Amino acid sequence: MSKQFNNILVNALVNLGDVVLTTSAISLLRKAYPDAKITMLVKPVVREAVENNPVIDDVIVFDYKAKQNSFHKMMDMVKLIKSRHFDLSISFDRKLRPALLCWLARVPVRIGPDRVFEDKPSRVTLLYTKTIPITHDLANTLQAETYQSIVRGFTGQRIHEHHVFERMMPENEKKADALLKSVPKKKKYIALCVKGTFPLKTWPKEYFVETVDKLNEKYDASFFIVGAPNDKSYADEVIAAMHIPVANFCGKTNLVDLAALLKKSDLFVTVDTGATHIAATTGVPMITMYGCTSPNRWHPINRNARVLTSNELCCPCTYRADECPSNPKPDCLWNVTPAAVLKECESIFKN
Repeated sequence: MSKQFNNILVNALVNLGDVVLTTSAISLLRKAYPDAKITMLVKPVVREAVENNPVIDDVIVFDYKAKQNSFHKMMDMVKLIKSRHFDLSISFDRKLRPALLCWLARVPVRIGPDRVFEDKPSRVTLLYTKTIPITHDLANTLQAETYQSIVRGFTGQRIHEHHVFERMMPENEKKADALLKSVPKKKKYIALCVKGTFPLKTWPKEYFVETVDKLNEKYDASFFIVGAPNDKSYADEVIAAMHIPVANFCGKTNLVDLAALLKKSDLFVTVDTGATHIAATTGVPMITMYGCTSPNRWHPINRNARVLTSNELCCPCTYRADECPSNPKPDCLWNVTPAAVLKECESIFKN
């Protein structure tokens, strides 16, 4: 690493969990170029996760829909990127759109991986000035390590970093306290995330009901569900099947409020979703149930995290729920039992 860069654009048009994981690689960038300004290009839905992050100086939000004024939005974004005079761009997504933006804006050094989510080759790499080979097994390597490998391959660093979430402000702490005061005061506060981004990530409702029943029998605890606004109706369905009161906080927190709330919790029982990786940054004891995805790749980086998977031969998979060979009760979800979750809960509380 000889040349120094002063104005770096990081492309990460990926989902929330991935954006949180990329911050470990950005921490590496920060150490390699401590005086550089680092700007992140993200989707609107994840802006809150990065706009007050200690390792990120600025955020550009790219709000587009593939078939709605796509060309005009692209050209406006090209002009914006060109006006910022970036001297380096690094892609964590290997997508055509951000690579094309940086090529059209004439960013002089454009870095990207030959693989990041799948092994399939892509012509997108033709738009990079340097392609970083990813030599490890993607399916059995933590995704955060893949992101860091991109930076290490360019900078020559050998160190490893942890991901970094936003700074919690007093207003986030107050919001978390107010939500906890709205549920019965108990010795323990147990948070639940019941809905994944697609059905093969979503643990059965019946299993959540059984788990909460058993935890309620054994511990003096209040329970609440967290999630995005779109998760609220599904969470209501789960709560309707419960035998004790469970609060629905879906849509009542922004991402930093959520982190503050989970930090104050005694346990987080969750499916594999973006909230899992936000929770990991807080250190909360947590249990994650995996369905079609594998903890070998998506394990939350948190020493207090426990993960459960049935290690089906077909996992990880790319099936739609209705295509799954064991539909309507996918083996990968139904074979991760409440008994297994309860065993981990007891171990956490015992320790």
